[in-house]
Amino acid sequence: MRQEGQPRIVIIGGGTGLPVLLRGLKHYPVDITAIVTVADDGGSSGRLREDLHIPPPGDIRNVLAALSDVEPLIEEMFQHRFKTSNELSGHSLGNLILAAMTSITGNFVHAIQEMSKVLNVHGKVLPAAIQSVVLNAEMEDGTIVSGESKIPYSGKKIHKVFLTPDDIRPLPETLQAIRQADLIILGPGSLYTSILPNLLVPKLGEEVCRSRAKKVYICNLMTQAGETLNYSASDHVEALYKHLDSAFIHTILVNNEEIPQDVQLRYKEELANPVQYDLPRLFELGLEVVHADIAIQEKGALRHDPKKVAEILYNLLLIETNDACNP
Repeated sequence: MRQEGQPRIVIIGGGTGLPVLLRGLKHYPVDITAIVTVADDGGSSGRLREDLHIPPPGDIRNVLAALSDVEPLIEEMFQHRFKTSNELSGHSLGNLILAAMTSITGNFVHAIQEMSKVLNVHGKVLPAAIQSVVLNAEMEDGTIVSGESKIPYSGKKIHKVFLTPDDIRPLPETLQAIRQADLIILGPGSLYTSILPNLLVPKLGEEVCRSRAKKVYICNLMTQAGETLNYSASDHVEALYKHLDSAFIHTILVNNEEIPQDVQLRYKEELANPVQYDLPRLFELGLEVVHADIAIQEKGALRHDPKKVAEILYNLLLIETNDACNP
């Protein structure tokens, strides 16, 4: 439930980055709306999407778990992934529950709302669109690759991404949340396959650009082979600007601490390198640059530190709301 007077934050993304951020932010006195991509077509989500003709539940499931306030065992059960030799193999229980709830209620959004009650979720979780979407990438050589899970493995450089079908509709609640937001956060997450699939939903990206809220982009810690190989921080921003035809971001949050050499060596096997934040170009783009030590290691992977990032974002929000109250 929203407490009267709480500032409103809208967070847009998907993948593994969004839940990490939400685990930190849910402890602050803010009204959170998470807008989550429905472009996933791989793994358990892809199978349920194809078999049951529902939007992919995986990214939604992870966000619900991140914002939940239940006993750890309940969250662990919700996130449990079956490892069997039959048709259950690879499915997570939470995905199956969301699929079942969609069948019972007849509506994916209602299913999310009911699961939010069961999990005592802090905030609101909304899909970016009310149907599954297909993410397509036009490569620099003009070829088209269709399917979110296939794009990073094409071996080619992305020129632009776009969605199909043509009749994609945003959820009215997402547009309303964006209009009412005091702070809009993009990322962290895969640029082309987690963040842009939300912003390319008709009207959704336009509302973000039109919004008077401060917009913060949380830059990735590492580049991603097949998506952002050799990208600097400004390259990430310029890709967002190109797709929305608008210079809409106010602030970028970047990591300013050296990534340990042993971690860099591990990531080199994935052709990933630390994202370099090129200050002169970021300033040319008119961005406020916030840099801090925001990286941690978790289960062998490099992640944004949820506590540090949440604190930085909350402080930015306080500055913004104070400025609004004292023009």
